[in-house]
Amino acid sequence: MKKKFTLFLFLVISAFAQSQSWRSYNSAEILLQLKKLKVFGSVLYIAAHPDDENTRLLAYLANEKMYRTGYLSLTRGDGGQNLIGDEQGTELGLIRTQELLAARRIDGAEQFFSRAYDFGFCKHTEEALEKWNKPLILSDVVWVIRKFRPDVIITRFPEDGRAGHGHHSASAVLAHEAFFAAADSTKFPEQFTFGVKPWKTERILWNTYNFGSNNTQSEDQFKVDVGGYNALLGKSYGEIAAESRTQHKSQGFGVSAQRGSAYEYFITTAGSAPKTDLMDGIETSVRRVKAPGFSEADMERSIDSLISNFSYEHPERSVPGLAKLYTGILASSMDDYWKKQKSVLVHKLIEICAGVFFEATTDVPFVAAGDSLKINVNIVNRGGLDIQSPSVNLFHQPIPSPLPTNEAITFSKKLFVLVNMNYTQPYWLEKGLNGGHFIVDDQNLIGLPETPAPFNITLSMQINGQPFVFSKPVRYKHTDPVNGEIYQPLVVVPALSLSESPRFVFTHLNKKAPAPVKLGVTALSDIKNARAEYYQYEYKGDELIKQAVETDNNFSLPKGGVTSYTLNTQQILKNTREKHLMFFSNLTAKYKERYQSYTIRRIEYPHIPSISYLYLNKVKVIDDEIITAGKKIGYINGAGDKIPDALKDLGYDVTFLTEADILTGNLAQYDAIVTGVRAYNIHDWLNNVYDTLMKYVSNGGNLVVQYNTSNYIGPVKARMGPYPFDISRTRVTDENAQVSFLQKDDLVLNWPNKISAKDFDNWIQERGIYFAAQAGAEYKSILAMNDPGEEPATGSLIVANHGKGRFIYTGLVFFRQLPAGVGGAYRLFANLVANPNYKKVNGTAKQK
Repeated sequence: MKKKFTLFLFLVISAFAQSQSWRSYNSAEILLQLKKLKVFGSVLYIAAHPDDENTRLLAYLANEKMYRTGYLSLTRGDGGQNLIGDEQGTELGLIRTQELLAARRIDGAEQFFSRAYDFGFCKHTEEALEKWNKPLILSDVVWVIRKFRPDVIITRFPEDGRAGHGHHSASAVLAHEAFFAAADSTKFPEQFTFGVKPWKTERILWNTYNFGSNNTQSEDQFKVDVGGYNALLGKSYGEIAAESRTQHKSQGFGVSAQRGSAYEYFITTAGSAPKTDLMDGIETSVRRVKAPGFSEADMERSIDSLISNFSYEHPERSVPGLAKLYTGILASSMDDYWKKQKSVLVHKLIEICAGVFFEATTDVPFVAAGDSLKINVNIVNRGGLDIQSPSVNLFHQPIPSPLPTNEAITFSKKLFVLVNMNYTQPYWLEKGLNGGHFIVDDQNLIGLPETPAPFNITLSMQINGQPFVFSKPVRYKHTDPVNGEIYQPLVVVPALSLSESPRFVFTHLNKKAPAPVKLGVTALSDIKNARAEYYQYEYKGDELIKQAVETDNNFSLPKGGVTSYTLNTQQILKNTREKHLMFFSNLTAKYKERYQSYTIRRIEYPHIPSISYLYLNKVKVIDDEIITAGKKIGYINGAGDKIPDALKDLGYDVTFLTEADILTGNLAQYDAIVTGVRAYNIHDWLNNVYDTLMKYVSNGGNLVVQYNTSNYIGPVKARMGPYPFDISRTRVTDENAQVSFLQKDDLVLNWPNKISAKDFDNWIQERGIYFAAQAGAEYKSILAMNDPGEEPATGSLIVANHGKGRFIYTGLVFFRQLPAGVGGAYRLFANLVANPNYKKVNGTAKQK
């Protein structure tokens, strides 16, 4: 006779839940989770960036050894490069955060972060620690250790120059110091008010590596074979690792699967050294917990019974035994940490085994604060358990009792969303950056991979008189004609989305009056009696002065409606130009007593959930005098950058060129052809058009090649220049590094703009990467620069004449500077694309 259950369902706002695609479990995966109930050990892996982690080791620890396994990435990879799109900075960090979460869903580990910002490549440990604010990030690492309570900590990198990157070595330094600080009650005692205690980890190890020429492994090191095969999952740990690592698509890290024995090597850097096992001296069985009232022997017998009696075809038969185990764990006096970990896992297994499908979804991807939201509830009793008197609290919807087997029960209701409800925003972007770290004041958010979902539903049921509550986020659900059923996060947004055009106002572009600024408003709810206010912000020294420019624009809009305001930029900038002040401006709209100043940005890629975030719309003024020459640019897309937008900002007509366009088109019409970043790394077909491009140059064309890598995403796949040169790994990471002019009279420094040292002021993140090297005598090196303590590097910008035209290779990071509105970078890039066969006439360029 089936046992009777009672089911309840109600909505809770602002509960913790991760937003990701629907997750189901097969019986083999359930059995693996049952086996994990017997294991009481944990390992925390620590490194600097997304993709630094050893996915094969994580997969082995989580699925073979069945330890609780976590990866702490100090940064979100904001300063990296992007192979799949043009997102940079914090936008790239958002993508890489989701790529890490996708990887963890595959390899079975958990994901954590600190508040450190990836400010780009750096060469020295001290620089990273200084920019990050070492005490702050150390406190984050200690916090994660005290919450996670690892028995073993493993670092990916050493603490010295062998790490190859200042962030890498800094991550090892912080992990090593945190190993001791986490156990010290005098260090960061303010954390104890949030429920953590000092925690002493048994040992910390460095996971040595063999990265080609950088081999830090040796046979006298402790080693573990992690290349085994998991029959329940049907994959080796090398296969799982490859699938996990391939989620780092923005970095081009797709890898092939490895099968067979594979050893990982370790050096103990503090604590006791392992001799035969990573967990030497650490009890990882149920004997670790002393639980009067529910002894370790009772617990072990209960788990063994669940495993031996588990039915692959009827996992619901395990629910009564799991409920009994859950009761025993909660009633025991075992350590609070392990009580929580094991009760959460048993709770999850009860939900999975019961086979009750339930979801709460919407038909829209967002809801505006102050609007209503229709929620659709779907419940299916797929496991066939006898569930009595089901109800959904907020809906007051009669539901058949008992809940029928395998019959979909669906109903809907509208929920009012409070006007003052928090907008959905990645929590680390709420208050932005303070130098090299994000500002996060809520201690309970620190370490979390993402912001909790704004709405959750909870499913409550009674099993043998004991209540269980299961929670799921409310998600946007729709059907794509190609990909089928899709779940995406639901986000709460402002009632208005504000935008500006253009992004930059050039006050001295070709000596013309600045273009007017168009400020757009899109209604995401029905808007009545809103008011638009436009503000100008001027920097006077270090003080930011706010001035109202226009405040009397009242408007109403239907949902989805759009309106705009055009401002007389020349009048607004009159005084500013005279004072030579930098300023930006933004539009604010007041609606229902709440100011709306945000633009909504949505990022979508098929391998990760949709990402939505808010940013303050603003118009930046570029007060540098910029002269352009020519009108038409051909652009060969690379891995993704915003250079075409920058060229359009300068007034160029940009045409994107394919292989066919180059082979059959009239290239002579283009004043310059520019290749996007890493174009020669990703396009094999550039070999096919090499002769055509060289003929274009020889006939008077101007070919500008932006940086390509020597080994980042594979070798260069095509010839570039008319004469040989190599690409090195040389880079200058100091964005303020002094720049010397080696060829002061060269055209690229003199026409149409006279370049000076001032044009290298206010650059961001770095000067240049992947400089040219061993260039033939035909090339001229234009600039020299270096990081502190290094010799000057001369390959950031090389130029060669070929026939009647010119070829340029540059490793200068224009792809970062132009989207940031760096005026000097615009001036220099205008020179690079200015065809030498033109001459300057009255401040404009005219063809000879």
